[in-house]
Amino acid sequence: MKKLIKSLQWLDENLLKIFLTLFIFLMPLYPKLPLKNVNYTYIAIRVDDLIVAAFVIVFFIQFLRRKVTLWTKYLPLFILFWLSVFLSFWYGMYVQKTIEIANVGMLNALRRVEYMVVFFIAASIPKSKKDFYYYLKTIFIVLALVCVYGIGQKFLGWPAVQTMNPEYAKGYLLYLDAYARISSTFAGHYDLAAYLVLLIPVTLSMFIAKNQKKYLVLFTLALLTIILSASRVSYGAYIISTVAFLLYQKKFRLLIFVLILTAVLTPLSANLTKRISRTFTYQKIYVDPLTNKIFVPKDMRPDDLPPGDYIFGKVGNVSSSKTASSAQAKDKSIDAVKAKEQIRESIIKEADLSGKNLTGLEIDAKVEKQFRSLIPLDKFTTDISVSTRLQVEWPRAFSAFMRNPILGKGPSSITESTDNDYLRWLGETGALGAGLFMLINGMIILNVWKRSRKAASDEKTILLGFVFGMLGILINATYIDVFEASKVAYTIWLMSGLYIATEKILPVMKSYSKTA
Repeated sequence: MKKLIKSLQWLDENLLKIFLTLFIFLMPLYPKLPLKNVNYTYIAIRVDDLIVAAFVIVFFIQFLRRKVTLWTKYLPLFILFWLSVFLSFWYGMYVQKTIEIANVGMLNALRRVEYMVVFFIAASIPKSKKDFYYYLKTIFIVLALVCVYGIGQKFLGWPAVQTMNPEYAKGYLLYLDAYARISSTFAGHYDLAAYLVLLIPVTLSMFIAKNQKKYLVLFTLALLTIILSASRVSYGAYIISTVAFLLYQKKFRLLIFVLILTAVLTPLSANLTKRISRTFTYQKIYVDPLTNKIFVPKDMRPDDLPPGDYIFGKVGNVSSSKTASSAQAKDKSIDAVKAKEQIRESIIKEADLSGKNLTGLEIDAKVEKQFRSLIPLDKFTTDISVSTRLQVEWPRAFSAFMRNPILGKGPSSITESTDNDYLRWLGETGALGAGLFMLINGMIILNVWKRSRKAASDEKTILLGFVFGMLGILINATYIDVFEASKVAYTIWLMSGLYIATEKILPVMKSYSKTA
């Protein structure tokens, strides 16, 4: 009986530690399998939502029992941000009428609270320096598992569960082909890469502080994984944040090693190198002088990223006198063949819409006639990914912000992704919500950086690893919605809470044992 009582007492004292450990493991590793779909969207209630709910309930009970003290330093600022989000929802739903479906808008607003509440739990639970390093090493174990599984997807055919389109979001097991980008246990390759961007500088900081090769091996695994994910923005964010971190630390030999290793491993992903080279291209386009319609020759292949329709520089009104009729009619170049194929598809589509039945000869004649009227120009173009952002997603978010600069159009009002977190905050929550959110992140980063300046050498390095990891996240946020991707968001707020917790448990940090 005494053993049972002791066991229950131990469980009671360590319940939150156990929950936080499980959270660290389950959030990145458990696949995004849906439990219940939300109507009118491919967003679903998932296991991670239930885990967070259970964690919050247990934390609240232990708080009432005075088993844990709530870390409240930034709580007023967080509450102000949450209130601004719900104010944007209310105004968008009932005044502007910009939120079409109430439950989707409300769930998007609640999602902000769900992700960010993890910060306070993670900041409140650690009670000692030993606890902090225990959680950090647990995160590294999970990072290793994520990397191994991602590499296994590429070379061993391990399945993925993704949510990158409505069909995938139903929870199917996907087996990636040779051209696919790995996602490991994450919802997509962008999410995986953003997660790695945050943790790579932290991993290197532990290697520098402890001088243990296992962290260098873990860095190599993470680097290979981010390369195989083929996310250009994350690759760039990794290079900028890691180089800046090592330069700031004056670790020049390690920097040279990291750059050489990056250069050696990068060619292993032809997908990444091809995407980088395709970001901006100088190529021939064709312009209809009557309508100014632009035809950008495209080659739609699974192993290639086609150009988009965004053209740098003004095309303007093109004079038909510049048309190269006879020479152009004999143009047999690859660009001409691709342009003709696009014209053919356009003609067939128009005929179907109008109910006309055209013969093959009639279609060929129309294609040749229209092609001869086009004027070729050499222009800089972007790939379809960049083009979609520049032409559709970013202007849509900016337009939403301009409609109501203070409160925005409300959560969920500008579709499910903007592919730029800053524009998404502005479009959905206006200057008020976006400003508060950026202030929260800025204060957390500044807090950790200021304390690093007063810390002992090892602890300074470890604190700075987080600062530069967050720099990478902020760069990533210019191209994807990192703070909206659940697995990434949970990790960001978890790490932020743990590093802020060092303020109370390590007010004056002393050198940590190399054998820890």
